[in-house]
Amino acid sequence: MELAQARETRKVVTVLFCDVTGSTALGERIDPESLRRVMARYFETAKAIVERHGGTVEKFIGDAVMAVFGVPAVHEDDALRAVRAADELRDRLGELNDELEAGYGTRLELRMGVNTGEVVTGTEERLATGDAVNVAARLEQAAQPGEVLLGEETYLLVRDGIEADASPPLEAKGKSEPLAAYRLVAVQHEAPGRRHGARMIGRKRQRELLEGTFANVTSDRSCHLFTILGTAGVGKSRLAQEFLSGVNATVVSGRCLSYGEGISYWPVTEVVKQLVPAGEATGPLASILGDDSAAGSPEEIAWAFRKLLEAQAAERPLVAVFDDLHWGEPTFLDLVEHVADLSRDAPILLLCMARPELLDARAAWGGGKLNATNVLLEPLAPEETAELVDLLAEGAEQGLRSRILEAAGGNPLFVEEMVAMAAESGEEVAVPPTIQALLAARLDQLATAERSVLERGAVEGQVFHRTAVAALADGGSVDRELVALVRKDLVRPEQPLLPEDDAYRFRHLLIRDTAYEALPKATRAELHERFADWLAVNGLALVELDEILGYHLEQAYRYREELGPLDDRAAVLAEQAATRLLAGGDHALERGDGHAVIGLLSRALALLPPADPRAPAGQLELARALSDQGDLDRAVVLLDEAVSAAREAGNERVLARSRIARIDFEMMLTPDWKMAEGLAEAEAALVDLDRIGDDDGAIWALRVIGSLIGWLGNNGEAQARWRRAIERGGRAGNRFVNDVLGWMLLGAWWGPTSTAEVRALADEALRTTSSKRLEGYARVVRGVAIAAQGRLEEGRTEVRVGKTLLHDLGDRISWAGLSAMESDMELGAGSPEHAYRALADGAEVLAASSETGYLATVLSMQSLAALELGRRDEALSLTEKAVEIAVQDDIDPHARDRVVRGRVAAQRGDFGTAGELLQEAGRMIELTDFAALQLEVALACAEVARLAGRTNEERAALASALAIAEAKGHTVAVERIRAQL
Repeated sequence: MELAQARETRKVVTVLFCDVTGSTALGERIDPESLRRVMARYFETAKAIVERHGGTVEKFIGDAVMAVFGVPAVHEDDALRAVRAADELRDRLGELNDELEAGYGTRLELRMGVNTGEVVTGTEERLATGDAVNVAARLEQAAQPGEVLLGEETYLLVRDGIEADASPPLEAKGKSEPLAAYRLVAVQHEAPGRRHGARMIGRKRQRELLEGTFANVTSDRSCHLFTILGTAGVGKSRLAQEFLSGVNATVVSGRCLSYGEGISYWPVTEVVKQLVPAGEATGPLASILGDDSAAGSPEEIAWAFRKLLEAQAAERPLVAVFDDLHWGEPTFLDLVEHVADLSRDAPILLLCMARPELLDARAAWGGGKLNATNVLLEPLAPEETAELVDLLAEGAEQGLRSRILEAAGGNPLFVEEMVAMAAESGEEVAVPPTIQALLAARLDQLATAERSVLERGAVEGQVFHRTAVAALADGGSVDRELVALVRKDLVRPEQPLLPEDDAYRFRHLLIRDTAYEALPKATRAELHERFADWLAVNGLALVELDEILGYHLEQAYRYREELGPLDDRAAVLAEQAATRLLAGGDHALERGDGHAVIGLLSRALALLPPADPRAPAGQLELARALSDQGDLDRAVVLLDEAVSAAREAGNERVLARSRIARIDFEMMLTPDWKMAEGLAEAEAALVDLDRIGDDDGAIWALRVIGSLIGWLGNNGEAQARWRRAIERGGRAGNRFVNDVLGWMLLGAWWGPTSTAEVRALADEALRTTSSKRLEGYARVVRGVAIAAQGRLEEGRTEVRVGKTLLHDLGDRISWAGLSAMESDMELGAGSPEHAYRALADGAEVLAASSETGYLATVLSMQSLAALELGRRDEALSLTEKAVEIAVQDDIDPHARDRVVRGRVAAQRGDFGTAGELLQEAGRMIELTDFAALQLEVALACAEVARLAGRTNEERAALASALAIAEAKGHTVAVERIRAQL
């Protein structure tokens, strides 16, 4: 494939189909020669109307005309042009029918379809190829005589400029779903104005400058040319509107048109009509109003117009507003400058708005004039854009608001359109059709070389490098084009990711998307492959090299797959992409990024052939990542698939590791499962892993063994198993070691390890780890330790940071499960309402994922918080639910169930039952080293004794609790117990 061949492009165009109805019957009534002349007049009229509106006639098919708007050049209003052409053709048919009836005794009836969509252009065979053409034809065939039917995309683009009625959905040949259609009623001939749905954000400095300029105009009785420059949607008209709302002056306005007949003086004509009563214009001004008897040269018209403005300004200051000056004809631009240069002793403000393209046509616009000001409106600052998003998208979820903020790039119009689109469709943020049309038209105006550079930059991404673009452009310098793109505000310099290079960022993500989507898929495939080749040599410094290379190789393969048929080269690309994505998945596992692991491994597995020996291990790791995110049902299915594939391939390592994974899943999913049985299975799996020399798998097994031993009540032995695992893996180890370190921190808090030592362990983990997941665990553990030492707010901050980190990584199970530790901190500080809220949030997430192991503990802690809040019935209900789903030998929820029920019984005066329940709890924890649970039981015994009036027993229980708290170094608990004593 040679990129230098005739340029194929994907672009969004609007297609118009127009057909004569009843032409067969017409042929029976008049002679064939007469019929030919009749049809020739129809085709001639249709062609003239289409071309006047900027469309191109593709061909005549029998009695039908097919026209395309957007070829060769895209305009932002192509859809509106096509609809106006259809409406005019329908109107002109009346005049044509009068001629035909007088000459041939016959009349024509037309039916039309107009549709907008993506096509491929630039081929030798046709102007446009794609489904959008077929849909336009189907709409035309479904229309009744005299009707114009619009497709949905067309309607969305033009609805502010037309009147239309919804048509019943159309069953169209070859379409799986009915087509939405709208029946055109009328077209507004004035350009639709922009709706401003919110107060103006920012622009204070520019508005003050404009107001200061007008003050000088009025005080000095002078003329000033003030031009607001900025890209479409950046807020030029809004700034002018805000200024004009408070100005004390006569205001007149005119707008330059993008196309049409007699547009040179269109803005002047609009102003003259506002200042001169109908029929009273004379001389040169009468000539631009269509008085053929009057005549005027451009110089005479400019002089007359200046005198008209000066006469009006003599009575009251005048503001003449001219919008869309970038579309102004040279004659009109000369006229504006004539007024600015020669007006004297007249307070006139010429307020002009234009896109930066004006400077391409008039590089010296306003230059050299002492009475001229050009102001460039930059996009809104990030904080201003966020304010606008919040204002327009009030109530929207944070993710949607963040995506709009990123995509809009500070452009207020883009924000408004995306918010409106999301509100109407509820979909993800996409390029609204109005914005896509605007951006496509802007890019279509670029020189071929500039467009090529922009598209090749889009292949790399929102940020791209100069040397990469040069490589994709087949060598040579691209500096001149990049400078031009910066000047046109399409890209801006950016800090490079690669050393000794220059980088650029697309001004808006939407510009990047529009440039990229214009590339044919075959070209995208080649460019992604070539970029991957370049990056493999030049991107060695990138930490994410495997992930980025995997993406580009994957895209190169996927586009070939879409185009088909696949060849040997495509198979090679798939294998290379999978290899890189698997490596990227390993890196994501090391840093504990669950979202990235799932995305990378899912894509890699989709590229691997079914019998690939790497598939079982990938499926196993993906299953683990899914379980962390709470997608347990899918995780179990994947684990089964991994076991089946490993068994077929004879992969002992995956089979042995799958036994450990199965235990992890059983703990979270199966209430009738027994930890003791799981411990025996884990010990047996460890033997197999040792036999085959799988050190990482053995570390994982030791982690699970330690977890089970700890849950069974022996944290000291659990820590010993975890230390063995770390010694085996090395302190700087891998993700398996990081997993062990996280569990050591959790076990240290719940067990007898002193608070000071717990904090030291957390601090060491934070100093040495590069795993974001372990950092999240360490922050939470450090936070509860700090709070236990008396600094609650500092501890809360650490816990919040840690949980946020885990949430952002996608580790929903850890985020929810750690609410138990957070609640222990809050209950210890005497804040049961905070504890209850955290536990309720955690329980909701765990319940939604079908998880039961951590949920049992969280619910039992929530029952304790509810009891502290005085909600006894709720406490009993929660502990009942916890026991129902807890595995039989999980001591924590079963012992706490007795504590809660015993305390409720005592509060209700049933001290016998309370004593029995607390004795049961004491027996359950008697041989354990669960310091936190031992403290709960001791304090519960003290409460029951106090309520029963048994002072000696109360003091003994409090003394026991004090000893536990002092041994733990829990300063807050020690102070509370001493106060009770």
